[in-house]
Amino acid sequence: MTETKTHEALVGGQFGARAAAYLGSAVHAQGADLQALAGLVERRSQAQVLDLGCGAGHVSFHVAPHVGAVIAYDLAPEMLDVVAQTATKRGLANIRTQQGVAESLPFQDARFDYVFSRFSAHHWRDLDAGLREVARVLKRDGAVVIIDSISPGVPLLDTYLQAVELLRDPSHVRSYSCAEWIAALARAGLAPIATSHFRLRMDFPVWTERMRTPKVQCDAIRALQRATSKAVTSYFNIDDEGSFDLDIAFMHAAPERG
Repeated sequence: MTETKTHEALVGGQFGARAAAYLGSAVHAQGADLQALAGLVERRSQAQVLDLGCGAGHVSFHVAPHVGAVIAYDLAPEMLDVVAQTATKRGLANIRTQQGVAESLPFQDARFDYVFSRFSAHHWRDLDAGLREVARVLKRDGAVVIIDSISPGVPLLDTYLQAVELLRDPSHVRSYSCAEWIAALARAGLAPIATSHFRLRMDFPVWTERMRTPKVQCDAIRALQRATSKAVTSYFNIDDEGSFDLDIAFMHAAPERG
């Protein structure tokens, strides 16, 4: 039997060795959502920003030119090394890196004007704890933006999505539905300002290679895709090579006034 890992060790192991791949990933390095984040902080030259679950640092790189300081925060030290090195190459001296988990942020209350988290929350061990921490470190007039893959919320589609995500990456916890997100934000004392949705095309070979998914698990995903119902195939627009469309939500929220 293999050694039992903590969830944090699993996440760190999955992503640490893949830091360079995520820096160069087109899905992660590009997108109108990144431009929207930069637009949100324009003319906020003194703002303090937390990039929560920063990965290879694409959010940090887009917002840093507009704000006072960015803390790029992630569990994997290899990711943080990539962020620090890239920030230096790009002359972004106001980016600082720090290691830790989402559920226990090492920052004082009301520390940040903005907390941004992109493609990270579906790996958090405890979503509610992470969002409570986000609410705690935000200033009363601050804002949070969560960008993440979401479940369609229909049991048939949800079961398929969670299955293929877990086969591809065992550190996956859950892609939540919009309804689950709204409820979780409310429990943390965060009120939605706006929510929008878009879809990303996931190229199967690139999607699996980025995580170095073992062949046996790639084969299991492809077998599931071939065996699943027409409703699933149609919704996710699964093609003959296994590529598919993934739902993404852009959720903008702020501390509840009270």
